[in-house]
Amino acid sequence: MKKFEEIKKLLASLEVDAEKFYNKGNSAAGTRIRKGMQDLKNMAQAIRLEIQDTKNTEPAKK
Repeated sequence: MKKFEEIKKLLASLEVDAEKFYNKGNSAAGTRIRKGMQDLKNMAQAIRLEIQDTKNTEPAKK
């Protein structure tokens, strides 16, 4: 859950830059959003791999 919380914090931090980019035309904010989205993608992939490893190593819970 810690990684999921980190994703939520990252997304919330990008909201300010999204406002600047989309509403005020600040291109530097767009660059920060692109970097943040790449970080988000990498974090999501790490979570996906962790979930897959957990599923494959733990016995099925029914």
